[in-house]
Amino acid sequence: MPLPTGNAARTEPGATEPPRPFDAIMLSVGDGHWIYVEEVGRRGGVPVLFLHGGPGSGAQRSHRLLFDPERFHAVLFDQRGTGRSHPYLSRDANTTPHLVADIERIRTHMGFERMLIVGGSWGSTLALAYAETHPERVAGLVLRAVFLGTDAEVDWAFRRAAAEMRPDLYESFCAALPENERADPLKSYVARLTGSDADAQAAAARAWFQFERILSEFAPAAAEVSAQELTEGRIPPTPIMEAHYIANSFFLAPNALLDGAGRLASIPGAIIQGRYDLLCPPRAAYELAKRWPAASLEIVPSAGHSMTEPGVFDAMKRAIDRLVDAL
Repeated sequence: MPLPTGNAARTEPGATEPPRPFDAIMLSVGDGHWIYVEEVGRRGGVPVLFLHGGPGSGAQRSHRLLFDPERFHAVLFDQRGTGRSHPYLSRDANTTPHLVADIERIRTHMGFERMLIVGGSWGSTLALAYAETHPERVAGLVLRAVFLGTDAEVDWAFRRAAAEMRPDLYESFCAALPENERADPLKSYVARLTGSDADAQAAAARAWFQFERILSEFAPAAAEVSAQELTEGRIPPTPIMEAHYIANSFFLAPNALLDGAGRLASIPGAIIQGRYDLLCPPRAAYELAKRWPAASLEIVPSAGHSMTEPGVFDAMKRAIDRLVDAL
């Protein structure tokens, strides 16, 4: 069935106020989990689902700006245990297959036969996992900062990238741990973040959050993990959920997403990649594009990992509109 095109109007250039949801619900997905789901735009518009990163970051208001409310019926949701979903930070029955099933539950609830899927970083991982499981339900994919969920990528992001490219940052990340835990900082952080010691978990989460935020930007304001910030402020949830997934190799078989890329053959797509992304470097996007001829690959110069990096958001929005125009 062709996608409905709706009104072809575009959001005014320079618009910064995200559109408000026209509906929001708590959707039961089983296993005691209820997920927050919001709808933006208009019913009858082009169906599109947005997948946030992390795992654990939750959908943000700014994500709505990707979708012209006159053209799209956009659905955004907080994945299990994150954001406004309940139970908060629950890692029970929280795996990649569970999240793939949740996406299918949302699709059937919304009555979409097929939908465009947009996701970045972990959102790209989940988008690929869903598309390779249900290719007939995906009208197109727009992926940013491709992450294939491999142990090698995790080792790069949390050890090799910082140690080689930002050694001052890496040393401050290690220094936030007790001296006897610094030989393998990734292992130590994951153990603390998934452990039962609340104080150790909180300090590790704050350090991890700083480290990842700095590494995600081409020109970060800070260069090192701040010792003061290890004891102040709220406990960021994303590191706790990320550690759960890292400890379980993202609940994916080795190289599963790249090996399954043949299932994407009939799905048009676009890959947006920051040239200097240290968390999800261009190699993964490049390898995926080689196995997925129906996708275009756009490298954004002078950009790191974050969607807020110069040129990345605009490239995503252009790719979304271009893909829908083609469909």
